[in-house]
Amino acid sequence: MSGGQAYRHGFFIEEVPTRWVTAALAEPSMPVVVGTAPVQNLPDGVAAPVNEPRLIYNMSQFVAEFGGPLAGDNKEDYTLYQAAENYLARYKVAPMVCINVFDPAKHQVSQDDALKNDKLTVGAADPSKVLPKDIIGGVDSVTLKRTGLALVDEVFPRFRLNPGQILAPKYSKDVPVARAVNTACTDISGLFRTMGIIEIADEVTRHTDAPAWLNDNNLVNPNLISMFGDCLNAGVVEPGSAHAAGVITARDVRDSGNVPYWSPSNFQLACDGMIHAGNILYLTPAEAGNLNGQGICTGLNMIGGLRFWGDQTAAFPGNTDPKDAMIPIRRMFNWVGNTLIKTCWQFVSNPVTLRLIETVEDTMNVWLNGLVGRGFLLKGKAAFETVDNPQGDLIAGTVRWHVYLTPPSAGRELIGILEYDPSGITTLYQ
Repeated sequence: MSGGQAYRHGFFIEEVPTRWVTAALAEPSMPVVVGTAPVQNLPDGVAAPVNEPRLIYNMSQFVAEFGGPLAGDNKEDYTLYQAAENYLARYKVAPMVCINVFDPAKHQVSQDDALKNDKLTVGAADPSKVLPKDIIGGVDSVTLKRTGLALVDEVFPRFRLNPGQILAPKYSKDVPVARAVNTACTDISGLFRTMGIIEIADEVTRHTDAPAWLNDNNLVNPNLISMFGDCLNAGVVEPGSAHAAGVITARDVRDSGNVPYWSPSNFQLACDGMIHAGNILYLTPAEAGNLNGQGICTGLNMIGGLRFWGDQTAAFPGNTDPKDAMIPIRRMFNWVGNTLIKTCWQFVSNPVTLRLIETVEDTMNVWLNGLVGRGFLLKGKAAFETVDNPQGDLIAGTVRWHVYLTPPSAGRELIGILEYDPSGITTLYQ
């Protein structure tokens, strides 16, 4: 036999790769939180994780890896601990990625601090020394080591999970930090996109001035959810962004099987009340609605208790494109895009043939059809279209598939029309 080929006589089976593959789902709401943890309280011999992302699933694990506040400690000094307590324990969702920037060896009580307050000890760990620049972080030009929010880019390479939300509780009231959160939301690891949650600064004492603060600081971006008001639990102030993240994930998990097509609005907040700049908030539906109409979310104590209130991103009303202006639609676009990246990465560098084009198209459409069938999309379709694929691009190895999406809008204004009907008088003659 030539070439060593065995003589075959009969009916045989061969296999070819499937024309479509199962989607590798992106994480729609897993938060990446940058803040301060009581790492100085870790047992002796346990190294404090500083600027080291950790994937956390429960509070026991958090305390074991980041420490917990001791008697006399102020919980409000430890934003990462507060975020974990809310997300993991109160909203009962997981996991989350925690990045602590508080370094007890660096952030310490100074001689001047001790002179001003004789209760302080020189050299003691002091989380108040953490500055906005620590939260923002960056990339060292020599070592290329990332710190702060720059570490968001390492989340996927480390854990194979893409960020679903980005927040820096309390610190995002500082404008440069809020801008850094916004920047961190796009091109994550050079690929993914997500949403950030920021808070309106305490210097904005009146809710009517909040829209101007966003506009004046150029924080009107579709990647951002802006929160007016922090939360109160047993008298302790907890950053509003941490509660917003809990609401968003809890709704994804409980109401839609981890598909982000619900708006977080009208979902119950796990707190006693709302506070801003030291003042308890008792917003009326009209006041909360006015904030919503300027792309700002808040809390509203209405039917069913205190609830997260707002459907619009910070881009609204300057940008009314549904994919940019409405939270659930923006999140669905992010999630679909991230999922398609993870699913279709396996086809990169394959020969550009008709089979490749059809396989990718079929893979996208099978998944999108499933979302339509389950009611998560009103329409979803992927197509290889000539207009998107000039011959020169195909020769260069660039192929495009046009993906059409119609996520359902949030029902932000439901209207019952009342009319007096004189014909009802005729019932008196019966």
